[in-house]
Amino acid sequence: MEDNVQEMYVRARKAFKEIEFWPQEKVDEMVEAVAWEFLREDVRHKLGYMAVEESNIGNAEDKKNKIKNKTLGTLYDMRDAKTCGLIEENKALGVRKYAKPVGVIANVVPCTNPESTICCLALSTLKTRNAQIVSPHPRTQKTSYETVQHARKALEKIGAPVDLMQCIKQTSHAKTAEVMANCDYAVATGGAALVKVVYGAGKPAQTVGAGNVVSIVDDTVDLAATAHKIRLSKIANNSASCSSENAVALYEGIYENMIEALKSEGGYMCSTEEREKLRNYMWPDGSHLNRDIVARPATFIAENAGLTVPEDTRFLMVIGEKIGPEDRFSGEKISPVLTIWKWTEYDEMLDRLEKILKFSGEGHSASLHSENDDRRTQLALRANVGRVVCNMPHAHANSGGWNTGLPTTDTLGCGSWAGNIFSGNVNWLNFMNITMLAIPKEEFIPEMEDLCGNYLKKWGQD
Repeated sequence: MEDNVQEMYVRARKAFKEIEFWPQEKVDEMVEAVAWEFLREDVRHKLGYMAVEESNIGNAEDKKNKIKNKTLGTLYDMRDAKTCGLIEENKALGVRKYAKPVGVIANVVPCTNPESTICCLALSTLKTRNAQIVSPHPRTQKTSYETVQHARKALEKIGAPVDLMQCIKQTSHAKTAEVMANCDYAVATGGAALVKVVYGAGKPAQTVGAGNVVSIVDDTVDLAATAHKIRLSKIANNSASCSSENAVALYEGIYENMIEALKSEGGYMCSTEEREKLRNYMWPDGSHLNRDIVARPATFIAENAGLTVPEDTRFLMVIGEKIGPEDRFSGEKISPVLTIWKWTEYDEMLDRLEKILKFSGEGHSASLHSENDDRRTQLALRANVGRVVCNMPHAHANSGGWNTGLPTTDTLGCGSWAGNIFSGNVNWLNFMNITMLAIPKEEFIPEMEDLCGNYLKKWGQD
């Protein structure tokens, strides 16, 4: 494949037109073929290890497993879904809905998930009969390119047009902007700076926002089990996921015991002096995160920060002091470093959470470990986030998992709070147009009293 973006678009458009009116059975066969290629043990092993070798980000075995879970999860979410022709009919209203594809989609992929993001979105865009051109991150362009080659191999095997999946081989910011400007639609997994670039391309787009998950823990849960869940989530893929907990907020009544439970799970509590060393290493200029620490093991970060920690340390802990740029530990860290907060009153903690998210992570997600359903509801009503995950390892559930009903994705919309158009888990439903056909139904014209009766009864007609 050549990197002439306009030529790539022409080929993608031709491939799209070839499958535009395919029946559901043929589309589903195509999706299963690509999914099976991604699920192969040798393919997952190659892509997982290639991603870590190329980027120095994450854990190869975790990536290998993530490809499997994301592929299976995406496929499971779409089982029996209708994406071709008539997909819904309401005879009482006389309305039929017909699914239409979007066209050629630009997929801007992050270096944190250069393979699994493609797996998720490949299945979703193919299920909805779209073509896709991938724009990889400069740090992981070989991995993303290789992932797309496997999708093309599967397409070729069943006689589907291979140009439904293409990838820029030598990426650049200019090429990414060109791809988005030429395609019919864009999906971009990245931070606030990328959001501006995407919308600047002038095309419909799905974008995401920064994460900064705070996990609130109260006194109604088993502390050892909760600490274990937090550890599982925090160290997964070395915290490459934006859904990993960046902080835990502990009720004062369980504070000391919970700290000990976290230590039992491999957490190391930094002293005031060690916290300062860590801060200087993680933000050398005081504001920009040192990219060399992103998704690296806790022991690597500790050693380079000048800390001496046990060899079995899985994550580092620091006490939260202030909220905002004067204390960068209150924001997203994309590393196995966990900020610890203490709270007394739940309402006060929710006020503090609001300030934390305003600084970093508004629109993304929040976590709660509690058996108190009123607290769950209160958090969901108060927090400006797209997802609230309760009593689960957050990174394992937030973007879909086998013990959660949230849709499987690698692309988490953060709504208007983060400048995104959508606040849910981006999946196949986001890549269809719908045409509604309407035929006459029995006429019914309501009286004003039918619709304003409660108001009129209380206030009258004056």
